[in-house]
Amino acid sequence: MAKTSGTAGAFDIRTVIALLFGIFGAVLVVVGATDGADEITKSADININLYSGIGMLVFAAALVVWARLRPIAVPAGSDAPEA
Repeated sequence: MAKTSGTAGAFDIRTVIALLFGIFGAVLVVVGATDGADEITKSADININLYSGIGMLVFAAALVVWARLRPIAVPAGSDAPEA
């Protein structure tokens, strides 16, 4: 059985996806918070930018929690070249 040398850390795909969802979610929250009444009226009186931004931030937080609780173990010597 191979020993593990560490975790994937910042190279875990879940953290990269969480970062992207966090950035886009924050932008949508700002846009949704500053939307005027005419923009909200266009979307059937639902502030869709605000709600989708909050949803994206919640999803990003869930990915970060998942990555922290169950890190990916990298086997020892997996990146070492053969001699």
